[in-house]
Amino acid sequence: MEEAPFHAAISGGPEGGRALWLHTADERRIRLGLWPAAGEARGTVFIFPGRTEYIEKYGFAAAEFTARGYDVLAIDWRGQGLADRPLADKMMGHVERFAEYQIDLAAVLHAAEALDLPRPWLAVGHSMGGTIALRALSRPHPFAAVALSAPMLGIALNAPMRQIALPLARVLLDNPRARRYAPETSEVTYVLTDGFLNNFLTTDAKMWAKLIDQVAEVPALALGGPSLHWVAEALLECQALLKLPAPDLPCYCALGTDERVVDSTAIRQRLNDWPAARLEMFPGVQHEIMMDKPETGARFFASCLALFDAA
Repeated sequence: MEEAPFHAAISGGPEGGRALWLHTADERRIRLGLWPAAGEARGTVFIFPGRTEYIEKYGFAAAEFTARGYDVLAIDWRGQGLADRPLADKMMGHVERFAEYQIDLAAVLHAAEALDLPRPWLAVGHSMGGTIALRALSRPHPFAAVALSAPMLGIALNAPMRQIALPLARVLLDNPRARRYAPETSEVTYVLTDGFLNNFLTTDAKMWAKLIDQVAEVPALALGGPSLHWVAEALLECQALLKLPAPDLPCYCALGTDERVVDSTAIRQRLNDWPAARLEMFPGVQHEIMMDKPETGARFFASCLALFDAA
């Protein structure tokens, strides 16, 4: 582990935040963000960000958890943030296999052990981060509870595309032409392509402006659209996860009624057969539940902390 750049000024996080470089078993460099608890730590919250996201985006979330006595850790997955990006086009979101994210997580868990981060260990997964968390929870793992925000258990598609998505994904996996941007995406990061009134993420104008300011201040954090190959991998991983038994640990899941990024039906399907899970719906909220209006965020963090305190 070595010290890594950390942009505290744009994170809005608590005092004491820092970042470390980690090296994975397959020789990729990823970035780990750390914030210490206020006072004596009573556990560690692992934040699993979604696609395009970066450590600094979760500074405000770290503030919520550290104030309640939790150390906080967040991850720049390979292919995004300041972590290594695999393609010559550094703006294209891409992994060869979704299983590579589990290699990243293994490096993070090893670092958490080496840093002797306090237990219990608790996970918060947003969107793609929820997918990665659920795969990890299907195997032996160190987590006592998990909170999910709009977990990606499917991608929101129109009815005709849903019929052909999985067969098409299988065809695309080993097709060199799939290393191009998915339809309607480009090298420009999403918050710079659509205005606030048309966005699929948040109903809070101040938060939307903050997301724009972050990538404007540190352009290296920005990521454009995914490769077609990434989309194919994501669809097949989601299908595989829905066929697995529900994890055996307590879960809180938050979902907006105006979700248009991930498949809400698939989320309900997963939660319906998870006895220790609770689904909370947020009326009028879109994809970024943590990054919506202050009252929405407060409700989400209160539910997370109730789950974590019980653990």
